Amino acid sequence: MNSVITQAPISNEPYFARGREIFIRLSLLTLMGVSCALILRPFLNLIICGIIVAIGVSPAHRMLARALGGRTTLSAVLCSLLLLAALLLPCVLMAGTLVDGIQSIAGQLQAGRLDLPSAPDNLNKIPLLGPKLYELWTLCSTNLSEAVNRFGPQIQKAVPAVLSISAGIGSAILQFFVAVILAGFLLATGEANDKFAGRVFRRIFGSHGDEFKDLVTSTIGTVTNGVLGVALIQTICACLGFWFVGLPGAGLWGVVFLIAAVLQVGGIVLVPAVIYAFAEFSTTRAVIFLVWCIIVGVMDNVLKPILLGRGAKVPMGVIFIGVLGGFIVMNSIIGLFVGAIVLSVGYKLFMAWLDSDVP
Repeated sequence: MNSVITQAPISNEPYFARGREIFIRLSLLTLMGVSCALILRPFLNLIICGIIVAIGVSPAHRMLARALGGRTTLSAVLCSLLLLAALLLPCVLMAGTLVDGIQSIAGQLQAGRLDLPSAPDNLNKIPLLGPKLYELWTLCSTNLSEAVNRFGPQIQKAVPAVLSISAGIGSAILQFFVAVILAGFLLATGEANDKFAGRVFRRIFGSHGDEFKDLVTSTIGTVTNGVLGVALIQTICACLGFWFVGLPGAGLWGVVFLIAAVLQVGGIVLVPAVIYAFAEFSTTRAVIFLVWCIIVGVMDNVLKPILLGRGAKVPMGVIFIGVLGGFIVMNSIIGLFVGAIVLSVGYKLFMAWLDSDVP
């Protein structure tokens, strides 16, 4: 008699229950992550800027803390106040020159004139753009109404862009003020923040976490001090020259020079300023200004090797792309700084990952 062996059907209910459990947990984690990201999004730029400023100022903060007998909180407060003062003075000067310049130009336009010196003869000798610039300059200085009629459509198109840039400058200054205050808090709690960053990097990169954390810190410090710091020093020196020679709208010239210096083309902005000085001021005054502009233009060749040599070097092409990309993405002047640093950090992490055995 053959015995028939029957098998009990296998129930899939435990697998379905386990799947539902995993799905619910992942959904809740995703919902929480998206919610936190949306809440932090308006403050993300400020947080990044605060971290960048804190890392860039940390060497000076540590030196000052040692001089104060280990008082890290007092050192952080002093560093924040010094940074705010360094930002406040140029902003006040820039605002004053901008207001005076706008009022002067508005008064001239209402009177149907625009006080411009005669176009220098040498301007006409510059290849390509020289003749057109000479013609435009001469037309604006001799017949303003004709210049307005000829270039009216272009001026109308440019007005919204100018207003947008002005609003962006004001927003960037306000963001930087808040970022400096946040940086002061981060400096005051530097030890706890360093431990937290170490935990995050070790969680992501395992045994290489501390190495990558030091690489990120070094890269931020290098780009902040060696590129952005040099640009700020050059801008301060250039603004002193603009103010000394009596250049109209010195604050606006300073803003334009800062943007160009971050893009590594600050010398281009000095060329029209020197041309204007020779056309408007005495020869002695213009020559002194020319010598000062040459010093400002070559200053980065001396400062960059000193500051860039202290950390991980980043190709200038990466910094240039980061500056442009940050400005386009964030649509703000502060994006010039954030973009350069974020892309530099990403580049160094990628290169370090390629050279390591991290899976």
